[in-house]
Amino acid sequence: MGEIKLLDCTLRDGGYVNDWKFGHNNIVSIFERLVDSNVDYIEVGFLDDRRPFDMDRSIMPDTESVKKIYGKLDRKQACVVGMIDYGTCTLDNIQDCKDSYLDAIRVIFKKHLRKEALEYCGKLKEKGYKVFAQLVSVTSYSDEEMLDLVRLANEVNPYAVSMVDTYGLMHQNNLKHFFELLDKNLNPQIGLGYHAHNNFQMGYANCITMMSQVTDRMLLVDGTIYGMGKSAGNAPIELIAMYMNDNLGKNYNISQFLEAIDSNIMDFYSPATWGYNMFFYLAASNDCHPNYVSYLMDKKTLSVKSINEILGKLEGEKKLLYDQKYIEELYRNYQMIDIDDKKDCQRLKEQIASQSILLLGPGKSIAKEKDKIEQYIKEKNPVIISVNFLDTEYPIDYLFLSNAKRYVQLATTLSQENNKTEIIATSNVTKTSGTFDYVLKYSTLIDKDAEVIDNSFVMLLNALQRFGVKNVVAAGFDGYIFSEQGNYIRPYMEYDFDSKKFERLNKYVIEKIEQLKEKMEVYFLTKSFYSEEVLG
Repeated sequence: MGEIKLLDCTLRDGGYVNDWKFGHNNIVSIFERLVDSNVDYIEVGFLDDRRPFDMDRSIMPDTESVKKIYGKLDRKQACVVGMIDYGTCTLDNIQDCKDSYLDAIRVIFKKHLRKEALEYCGKLKEKGYKVFAQLVSVTSYSDEEMLDLVRLANEVNPYAVSMVDTYGLMHQNNLKHFFELLDKNLNPQIGLGYHAHNNFQMGYANCITMMSQVTDRMLLVDGTIYGMGKSAGNAPIELIAMYMNDNLGKNYNISQFLEAIDSNIMDFYSPATWGYNMFFYLAASNDCHPNYVSYLMDKKTLSVKSINEILGKLEGEKKLLYDQKYIEELYRNYQMIDIDDKKDCQRLKEQIASQSILLLGPGKSIAKEKDKIEQYIKEKNPVIISVNFLDTEYPIDYLFLSNAKRYVQLATTLSQENNKTEIIATSNVTKTSGTFDYVLKYSTLIDKDAEVIDNSFVMLLNALQRFGVKNVVAAGFDGYIFSEQGNYIRPYMEYDFDSKKFERLNKYVIEKIEQLKEKMEVYFLTKSFYSEEVLG
């Protein structure tokens, strides 16, 4: 049975959490605790010549910078490792190993770059380094592609080849499959490693599975202190070390990992947490790049069910190679449910076209200017339509629902027997049971050329114009301001946009209202960025 070794990559993979800014004192403390833990390999950070030297960061432009940060520290028995994302550090920035503080370099690369990356590995090997070939997103490899990788690796003969579960998709069955493929075909002197991510909470379990495989070659498992790392985090090294002590006769000093958690890691945990959560579960369960999930969740228009359904439409190589135009198209197509809404439009036209209409938005002004709104309702007795929210302070006649996520958030209120509000829903919102009172065709109300194609206020104005409404009064449509106090009466409705996007959205709504003037006038009852004039 080959030897099994442990590699810590906290200072490298953990850096995704804090942009590698651990602070020099923390870097030194973490490194020294790892040395005293007896861990076999310590990965001290990225080599990336696009980044300037910073003593407080574990991402460095060249090997000379590694020496500046770590050179005076005693490595004792540990093998010191750096990592390069292929293409981000030229060979000119890599000293010969005899002049460097590093003993080894790991090179990560996507499968379509395997030929060039392994040639680069060969040149690093010529400089005297132990070289690890790190297979990014190993689950994306077909068997044929993996065998081609093996052929290329056998020509270079790196120190080790590691399976990198970049998006945390692996379970024991596919881990064993890739292990057997590599173990059977790689040159016997090449070590075999595994780097886990915890999207499915499988990191620790998969490491145990990896270490249980019978082989004569060296095995290597990665971990980070407290699981600190990219996305859902990594396998916690303190757990792996404990297992290896108990089952493999190792003698890692667990207390040093625990001291590092308490003294060095917890300060980063609260402001930028990592670990298992629904976001990374959605990405992993759909075998896709996490940016697709970010894009859809940032819309704040979709239920989790809808997000899952859209992610399920991703195909082929696109799944793990993020393409914003591709996901935009899928999102738009998903929303374009085709219905015939003529009857519902006619019914609504008959009921409200000749009435005074008050639109209620969820801006903070509906609370701040409550007396003014109540006085207007008392004097005019308007038909009141609220947009994607309900407020028991006002006698709302219709709820306009264009946002599936808001519908889910309102489900309990809407199910109550005393709720008599009729619902006007757009066709992209699916009722949990039964049918909505009125359903309008989503694709006829959106602005396909806008940055946000489905602004709910604009969509409702488009619908009312379609019904022949000539005048509407709006309250609670305050517009956007970049403020810690937020824009909405309900905190859960806030959007995480920057100030520039808020400005663009305000400008867009102002322009749309101006375009509508030929057929419909919009008056504002409460203070709004959309209008300088407010009804007296």
